[in-house]
Amino acid sequence: MIYLDSAATSYYRPDEVAEAVAQAIRTMGNCSRGTYETALESARVILQTRQLVDELFDGYRPDEVAEAVAQAIRTMGNCSRGTYETALESARVILQTRQLVDELFDGYGPDQVAFTANSTESLNMAIKGVLKPGDRAVTTVLEHNSVLRPLYQLEEQGVLVTRVGCLKESWENIQGSQKMQEKQPDIRGSRENQPDIRGSRKNQPDTEEPWKIRRGLLDMEQLRQAIVPGVKAVILTHGSNLTGNIQDIRTVGQWCQKAGAVFIVDASQTGGVFPISMKKDGIDILCFTGHKGLMGPQGTGGLCVRRGLKIAPLLSGGSGIQTYSKRHPLEMPVALEAGTLNGHGIAGLRAALQWIKEHGGTEPIRRKEEELARLFYHLVKEIPGIRFYGDYESYERAGKGDGKDMQKSQSCRNPGMEGEVRPRAAMVTLNLGDEDSGEVSDWLASEHGIYTRSGGHCAPLMHEALGTREQGAVRFSFSCFNTEEEVRQAARALREYF
Repeated sequence: MIYLDSAATSYYRPDEVAEAVAQAIRTMGNCSRGTYETALESARVILQTRQLVDELFDGYRPDEVAEAVAQAIRTMGNCSRGTYETALESARVILQTRQLVDELFDGYGPDQVAFTANSTESLNMAIKGVLKPGDRAVTTVLEHNSVLRPLYQLEEQGVLVTRVGCLKESWENIQGSQKMQEKQPDIRGSRENQPDIRGSRKNQPDTEEPWKIRRGLLDMEQLRQAIVPGVKAVILTHGSNLTGNIQDIRTVGQWCQKAGAVFIVDASQTGGVFPISMKKDGIDILCFTGHKGLMGPQGTGGLCVRRGLKIAPLLSGGSGIQTYSKRHPLEMPVALEAGTLNGHGIAGLRAALQWIKEHGGTEPIRRKEEELARLFYHLVKEIPGIRFYGDYESYERAGKGDGKDMQKSQSCRNPGMEGEVRPRAAMVTLNLGDEDSGEVSDWLASEHGIYTRSGGHCAPLMHEALGTREQGAVRFSFSCFNTEEEVRQAARALREYF
């Protein structure tokens, strides 16, 4: 075989390239998303790459993902850029991945699945491709900046945006079933409020202080009232990346259909873990990322679009087809896929989706992760001065979930339905008294090798709703690859902080 199409893609690469990508998938975290070693390693690699150019955790994944990416780098050409075998193999892999995504989300066909680099790109495409000056949109304070910032930008252009808030609440003392007035953290001045990572804590809470919680529940009635005829689009996260609360997208989908609004769902935190049906849930555009619950490589994501709904492309350019047309092709999925796709990353995403399918789908993954998160919650909730953020009612009803009853799991039910428990993503978000969340997270990483996310989580309006704008919060999120012993180690470490 003689490969003479390097202008389309570099087929010949040193083996070190494939090996480096495979190693990165196994060991590198998400740059600028934490100060633990895997995230710092990602930052170092990116910085070194930038320096070279100037001179010339995510989480656990199945081994099959790294192997698929390495194999793709060695063997795959550029999809739609030739009819030779390596290009055709790339086309086959990408088509198979579209089919797996469409099947997972009960979509409108593989051709309605467009690949992007991440959820941020997908949401920008969806939001900016649907809304125009003068349109009305509805969203919530739960959203990630990947939703908030595009909408802020569109507001400057004349789009009218309604933001629905959370139910009003104050600190709740669960042990006493009474409300407690919020105490605002003071972390900006004296070191009296800062942790001493060498041991002693100056602001250790009163051992009699009960644990408290803020649930951060979306005001569904306010949302219902906001979705009226004339609203062009409703943008809602399925699962909050800060609290782990799951929204009742099926009910919201029904409201959108009745009002004639386009329903855009951010499934970044739930794709691959919670069951989602675009058809049953009334979703018009589903945005997802590949590197979280789908267990794929970073740099993969996409959006699934209801057939018949047209989205104005965010980008235009190379497509591999209709070369002599002055306009970018309008047919899906190429309409939303200008330029070369990340075929190597998509090959890894295919391997991850196949792994999920072969291991029983989303239910066993969700059940395992929920058991671990519930166990952690019960192990740490008696720490003096601890504060939780999110709705943990399902964990309270299900019990501790360790050892004897690890096989028992709360079923995933529709939130908002009277008498039923609201499901939640497998995360526990907390603070220790008035301690700065970054200090706690750094201490866990440096002293115990436990990597968590702290700070603002790219969810500024939700932090304002919870009263944690200055303090931030420490988020523990659990994978089906974590073990019960790892959960217990994390709980013991957190107890040692003061």
